[in-house]
Amino acid sequence: MDTEGKVDSGFGYEVVFTQSDESTPCCPHGPTLLFQKVGRDGERGRRFYACSACRDRKDCKFFQWEDEKLSEARLLAREAENKLKRPPFSQQQCVARFRQFLSLPTDKRKFCGDCQTLVLPDELAEHASHSCSSVSASQLRRPSLLLRPLVDKKSNAQYLFTERTSHFLLDTLVAMGYRKVLCVGTPRLHELIKVRNLETWKSKPLKSLLLDIDFRYAQFYTQDEFCHYNMFNHHFFDSEQAPSAVLQAFLGQHDGDKAVMVADPPFGGLVRPLAHSFSTISRTWTTLQNSAGCNVDMPMIWIFPYFFESRILECFPTFSMLDYQVDYDNHSLYKHGKTGRKQSPVRLFTNITAAHFVLPEEEGYSFCAICERYVCSLNQHCPECNVCPSKDGRRWRHCSLCEKCVKPSWRHCQSCGRCALPDHPCLCDKSNTEKMGCFNCSSLDHKRNTCPQKRIGRSQRGGKKNASSTRGPVKRKRKTSKAVLL
Repeated sequence: MDTEGKVDSGFGYEVVFTQSDESTPCCPHGPTLLFQKVGRDGERGRRFYACSACRDRKDCKFFQWEDEKLSEARLLAREAENKLKRPPFSQQQCVARFRQFLSLPTDKRKFCGDCQTLVLPDELAEHASHSCSSVSASQLRRPSLLLRPLVDKKSNAQYLFTERTSHFLLDTLVAMGYRKVLCVGTPRLHELIKVRNLETWKSKPLKSLLLDIDFRYAQFYTQDEFCHYNMFNHHFFDSEQAPSAVLQAFLGQHDGDKAVMVADPPFGGLVRPLAHSFSTISRTWTTLQNSAGCNVDMPMIWIFPYFFESRILECFPTFSMLDYQVDYDNHSLYKHGKTGRKQSPVRLFTNITAAHFVLPEEEGYSFCAICERYVCSLNQHCPECNVCPSKDGRRWRHCSLCEKCVKPSWRHCQSCGRCALPDHPCLCDKSNTEKMGCFNCSSLDHKRNTCPQKRIGRSQRGGKKNASSTRGPVKRKRKTSKAVLL
C-alpha cells in the first residue's frame, strides 16, 4: 500500500500495487494505477483506476471504478482514443527516417519548429506554412537544444540540466568507474555522454540508454539508445520491438562495466510509484549479474527536492541525501548560486557512498571528516547532534529544548513544546495539534476545503461548480510541474 497525496480534510489516496495483468485498464500513458481513498480513522473508500503520469484530469481524463463493468462499445471507444494519441511513427520507423535524414546534404536537412519533427525532402510541402530551419550536425548531437521543452503542460513539464550539473554528474560517475549509465528522464546527461564519446572517449566509449516519456527523442537515437518509457508505471510503449528487452540487454552485458542509474522524475509525481519502478529496474539488474545469489541493489541516483527526503528514505532506507544543488537551464527558480529561500531545492539521493561524491570546493562545498561527506559552506557540523543538519542550504541552529537542530527562522514555542515558525497556529492543548481547525469559520470539526459556509458562500455568489467533483473521488487539482512547487 502507498499513502500519498494527503489533503487538508485528513483524507488521502493510497496507490494499491497489485500483480500487473491484462485486466488493468490503459490510458494513453500506459497501464493505469489503482487508487483507494483512506480516512484518518482508517476508513477506506471505493477503489478506482486513474492515469499514472498525469495528476490533473485536464491532461488525462481517464477514470474507472475497479468493480465497474464497461460495455464493449465503451472499451472500443477507449482503445480508439488511445490509438489517436499514440506517436505518428513507431521507433523502428523513426530510426529508418533518421538514417535517411543523415544521408542528406547539409542544406537539405530541415527541422519543423511547429511540429517538432525532422522533415524529409518529400515532406516539405506539408510544412510549407510552418517554421522550418536547417539543422547542423552539432544540433543533431544535442536534440534537447533543438526541441522545445514541454513547459506549458503540467503533466509533461520539462526542465533540463545546466551544463554545470551535467558535467558534474558525468565527471563524478566516470571518476567512480562507471561505464554504463541508465538515464531515466535525463536527456541532457545522455547527450553529453554521446558528445564525449565522439570527442574524447573514442577508444573506450561509455554506454548510455535513455528512458523518457517524450517520444520526440526517438527521432535522434537508435533503438539501443532510446526507449519510450513511463517511469510511473514501468511501461515501455513500443511493443513491436520489445524495448524492455533493450533494457535487459543493457543491464545484463557481462563485460565488467559498472552500471549506474540516474533518474530525474517530475517533482509532482507520487514517490512510491516511482520507487516501485526503480526497484523493478534494480531487481532486473540484480538478477542479471554474474554472481550467484547476488543480493546487491543497483547503484542509483534519484534527483528530487530535499523536502521529499522522508518519503524517499521510507522507500529506500539505504539512500542518503547529498548537499549538491541541482539547477536547470529553463527554470527561473532552480538556479545554483542563489541564497536563502531562492536557492535550488533539488538534491541527489543515492545508495552510493556519500564520500565518493567530491563536490566542487570552488562552489562553496567542503568535506566534513566526521560525517565523511561533502557539505555546503553554511551546513556547519553540530556537536550535540553529531551531524551536519541543514537540509535547505541555510545554517541551522541547535535547540537545547527540542534536542535537535532546526531551521534558522523557527523559534521554540512553550505552548506547543516544539520549534516552529513564530506565526504558526498555536494550540495550548497538544491533543488538538493534528486538527488545527478551519481557517474559514474557525471550527475545529473540519478543514477549510470541507467548510459548509464556504460552499454556501460560493453558491450564493453564483460561482462555478468544480467540474471534477462529479467525476469520482479525485477532486483536488494536483500540480505536477516542477515550476509550481516553490
